[in-house]
Amino acid sequence: MALKPKDVKKVAVIGAGTMGSGIAQVVAAAGRDVVLLDIAVEAAEKGKGAIEKGLGRLVNKKKMTAKESKAILSRIKTTEDYGDITDCDLVIEAVFEDIDIKLETFGIIDNAVGTDVVVATNTSSLPIIELAVNTTRPEKIVGMHFFNPAPVMKLVEIIKTLATSDETARFAFDFAKALGKEPVMTVDRPGFIVNRILVPMLNEAVFALEEGVGAPEDIDNAMKLGAGHPMGPLALIDLIGLDVTLEVLDVLYDEFGDPKFRPAPLLRQMVRAGRLGRKSGRGFFEY
Repeated sequence: MALKPKDVKKVAVIGAGTMGSGIAQVVAAAGRDVVLLDIAVEAAEKGKGAIEKGLGRLVNKKKMTAKESKAILSRIKTTEDYGDITDCDLVIEAVFEDIDIKLETFGIIDNAVGTDVVVATNTSSLPIIELAVNTTRPEKIVGMHFFNPAPVMKLVEIIKTLATSDETARFAFDFAKALGKEPVMTVDRPGFIVNRILVPMLNEAVFALEEGVGAPEDIDNAMKLGAGHPMGPLALIDLIGLDVTLEVLDVLYDEFGDPKFRPAPLLRQMVRAGRLGRKSGRGFFEY
């Protein structure tokens, strides 16, 4: 019998960084138990602490009650032990965006959970089929690409590989809806839908800055006022992270071999300089 979203009582989220902790919050808020796993329990606890802070802000703004916040946190268990995910009904991987790290993680997950369990990846650009064929369940591997911040952003890209079964893709789509999200279905191509269209535009803004077309403030204001964007492209790169933006561009360039995806030299230099955006305190703007 096909798995339905209502049958999912316990979800493992692998990786307790910004995306993993955000996904864990979304799942717990939807009434499911969550096992939040990271390489060390301290890292998982840090992720849960970030969730608690975020929920606290919602309570202070009267958007959630203290009781509701406490209930969400009570559903999240932190661990470093893959033995704690053996009874999970679904696994969502959200580790660092590095193919070798993800391949290693998928191998461990594959051995830890039953062969009927769907394993989803939150990758933003890496080829999911490469992860799928290195498991014993390629038909049950699917992309579920949440957007940052996961508790706020409605979109989830559901990515079907050449090996993903229709049943698995439909389950992932329906589960995203059960979480209160608005999923779209796409296929396993570099960047999927959003990043394939968005990231080259962000990269072009860096080229424009590098060529002296305008100052950072002018470039961002022009796109906000002239194109109706809620945030300028350079400020958006700062929010995403210059390193993350560069990683996506490198994947697009390597996979397509098309010069239109070539990263702006200035972007690479700023990453080398440690100017990664908001998370480092300095990118195209200072924070």
